[in-house]
Amino acid sequence: MREAQSGSGRSADFPSAPADSRRWWRVDCRDVANSHRFLDVLVNRDRVVLVGPPGHSAVLSANGLGQLSVALRDAAVQARK
Repeated sequence: MREAQSGSGRSADFPSAPADSRRWWRVDCRDVANSHRFLDVLVNRDRVVLVGPPGHSAVLSANGLGQLSVALRDAAVQARK
């Protein structure tokens, strides 16, 4: 999984911020045409927002599902703060 926001808001290849300070995550996925896409998990105050590829479906591999699970769990913790 890629952590989509560092302190400056730039993308990073690997999580660099502690899980308790991240505000959004990027999960690799594919669309139904097998093109590479991303599914973003955001924390907006006390809500968790899933942003899928515009106009596309997100097809997740077993690894992608694991990444999504971790991102959702961490986002839920952030939303409760």
